[in-house]
Amino acid sequence: MSMGDRLERVALGIVTQGSLSKGVEMRLHAGTSVEDVRVGKFVVIEGRRNRFFSMLTDVALGAADPAILLDPPAGDSLLGEAIDGIGTFGTAAVQPMLMLAHGEDDEAELRPVKTVPSHFAPVYEATDADFASVFGSEDDPRRARFFIGRPLDMDTPVCIDLERFVERSNGIFGKSGTGKSFLTRLVLCGVIKRQVAVNLIFDMHNEYGWEARSENRGLPRVKGLGQLFGSDVVVFTIDKESTSRRGISGAHDLRLGYNHIEIADIELLAGELNLNEAAVENAMLLRDALGDRWLVRFLDMRAEDVDAFCEQGRGHPGAMKALQRKLIRIQNLPYVERNVEHDTIDEIMRYLEAGKNVIIEFGAQNSLLSYMLAANVITRRLHGRWQKGMEEYLRDPARTPPRKLMITIEEAHKFLAPAIARQTIFGTIAREMRKYNVTLLIVDQRPSGIDTEVLSQVGTRITALLNDDKDIDAVFTGVSGGQNLRTVLAQLDPKQQALVLGYAVPMPVVVRTRDYDEAFYAAMSAGPGLAAVAAPTEKARRGRDHLKLWED
Repeated sequence: MSMGDRLERVALGIVTQGSLSKGVEMRLHAGTSVEDVRVGKFVVIEGRRNRFFSMLTDVALGAADPAILLDPPAGDSLLGEAIDGIGTFGTAAVQPMLMLAHGEDDEAELRPVKTVPSHFAPVYEATDADFASVFGSEDDPRRARFFIGRPLDMDTPVCIDLERFVERSNGIFGKSGTGKSFLTRLVLCGVIKRQVAVNLIFDMHNEYGWEARSENRGLPRVKGLGQLFGSDVVVFTIDKESTSRRGISGAHDLRLGYNHIEIADIELLAGELNLNEAAVENAMLLRDALGDRWLVRFLDMRAEDVDAFCEQGRGHPGAMKALQRKLIRIQNLPYVERNVEHDTIDEIMRYLEAGKNVIIEFGAQNSLLSYMLAANVITRRLHGRWQKGMEEYLRDPARTPPRKLMITIEEAHKFLAPAIARQTIFGTIAREMRKYNVTLLIVDQRPSGIDTEVLSQVGTRITALLNDDKDIDAVFTGVSGGQNLRTVLAQLDPKQQALVLGYAVPMPVVVRTRDYDEAFYAAMSAGPGLAAVAAPTEKARRGRDHLKLWED
């Protein structure tokens, strides 16, 4: 950046003190009002040898002489203005995140901060060029970047690196009503548009497939992924009637069989079914004695059959009957059948392997029991298929590796709670960190309910407002310097603001999230990314190869 460009910057203040671990302190210039400085702002410190890309993490008031504060000029605005910037002043905590040596080209690789700027180094507002240097541009052909939002007080785009995003499991957090679903839909649009991964979305509240209710009064309904991406998106539903009432045609009927349900699914549902550890052990005993169809055979047992079974030394009759009564709740789920003629899980895998994105809707059957059972059963089968495919590829690199698969789950703390995360397939995927090309997109309002080991593996976190201290602490699990960002997160607006940090962005940044409107729809329909594009891409050819392998 030339000296002329630097002179065009807006100066905010100068560095007065600080440290590498706690950040530096900036004293605001006399002409800069402390009321105009907001936490989360992106600033640049011009050191003698390096330029430091930084974030404001706190704002405070200071005085040159404590005696001024003992006799403040209350009601005397003229006196207050006279001492402002001299006797009284504003300060801000600034956390340097990245650095670039003077003389290096703006395209040079940014380095982590390992020192601090010198005393009285000037601090400037970041320019559009600074944002482009750090976060890149959607127009860069070298990387698949996606414009997710804008800085708090600027109109320049802030992008995330989608290729890095899908390499690891990620999280979207925020309390109820802060727009987590819109953030999730925004990110999913980017992933589908740029074809960096294929998606399986467990849509508990029917918000992603077709039209959904908008939180913007001027735009009552917003388009879903199926409307934006056409045949690139396939919808399955466990409640055909509800899906039809909402005007969705062509949705596939999803059915699970009793033989699909394993002990691991029962363990996950222990809380919803009110099962204790002994009940789960009894289920294991039944599986060992009755085989793969243990569940349907057990539910068909009459009271005397249970007694006869237990007389052979296989459990206590009272406990077995209590287990049977609780498991009947699974029998009452309308999408669980005794004998499934068509294996819809295999059909879902076929679509995913062919590069189609799959949304599973729950309609009116959106209880936690229904959601957790279907999500766990389907994901376990998928993970096994992808694991086998990756192992075959490693054995024979001439084969095509499995596509990158991102699985989106809501109410994630129900699947990833500390007591069960080690046993569930979702905990396994989160800990594997892309080992088999399968990652998670975790959507949750209570990140404190998620196992800390899982949270430490989350690559990128997009977080809307959180009020609970435990949830704020959880978001920064495994994040170096996270304590310095607590104030930034706690001070977000309740709508359309988010803190983005982690693997997909070079440094943490607060954004006003991109509008989900007609302009966004047009951007998603323009250019490559839709199945209707005539010329077959390499990804499309690879998808047909996957489909052929499946048919063989």
